[in-house]
Amino acid sequence: MAATHVLFVEDDDVIREATTLALERDGFQVTAAPDGVAGLESFRARQPDLALLDVMVPGIDGVSLCRRIRDESMVPVIMVSARADAIDVVLGLEAGADDYVTKPFDGAVLVARIRAVLRRFRAASPSEEIDEGAVLSFGDIEIDPEGMEVTRAGRRLALTPTEMRLLLEFAGAPGTVLSRDRLLARVWDYAWGGDTRVVDVHVQRLRTKIGQDRLETVRGFGYKLRA
Repeated sequence: MAATHVLFVEDDDVIREATTLALERDGFQVTAAPDGVAGLESFRARQPDLALLDVMVPGIDGVSLCRRIRDESMVPVIMVSARADAIDVVLGLEAGADDYVTKPFDGAVLVARIRAVLRRFRAASPSEEIDEGAVLSFGDIEIDPEGMEVTRAGRRLALTPTEMRLLLEFAGAPGTVLSRDRLLARVWDYAWGGDTRVVDVHVQRLRTKIGQDRLETVRGFGYKLRA
C-alpha cells in the first residue's frame, strides 16, 4: 500500500527538515517546499493526499495558498501557525482548511491531527442515527449519505469532507442541540479537548452553503439543525 503523501510548506529550514524527518519516520511520504509559490507548483505536480501549510510563508502566504488549493481540490488541508492568534486561525479555516496546529507542536500531536483529518476524508461515514440507504430532506436540502451528495433546490453542493461529516452529524439528530465538545469528538475525532473555534468557523461555512437559517445557534450550548 502506497504511503500517504504530505505536502509541507514551511520557510523555516530547521522546522521544515525536522518535521519532514518526523513524518517520514511515521511512514508518510513528504514533499517539502520553502515558500508558497513552490508549494503550489508541488501541489499541482504531485497531487498529495494532504497539505500542511504554514501561515507565514513568502511568495504566496499560507492562507492564500489554501484558497488556491481549495479552488482546485478537496484534498485535506491543515494550517500551521506560530501563534494561537484568533485572526490566523479564523482566516485559515475560512480559507477552507480542515484543521490547524500551533507552533511549537509535538510531533505525536501533529501526526494524530493528520491521521484524524485523513480518516474524515476517507470515510465521511453517516451518523449512527441515520438509517442505511435513507435520503434525508430538510426543506430544500437533500442529503444522500451513501452517495455522499448534498443538493439544495436541486443543485449539488460542493462540501469538503469535514463539512460533510459535520452535516451528517446534524442530520442524525435534527432538532437536537449538539454541543461544540460533542462535535469536536464526533467530527474532528478529538479524544482530547480542542479549540471550539474550529467548530464555529465550519458551522458558518456550512451555513453559507445550505442556508443561514438552516443551522440555529443555541447560545451557551451549541447548534442544531432545523428539522
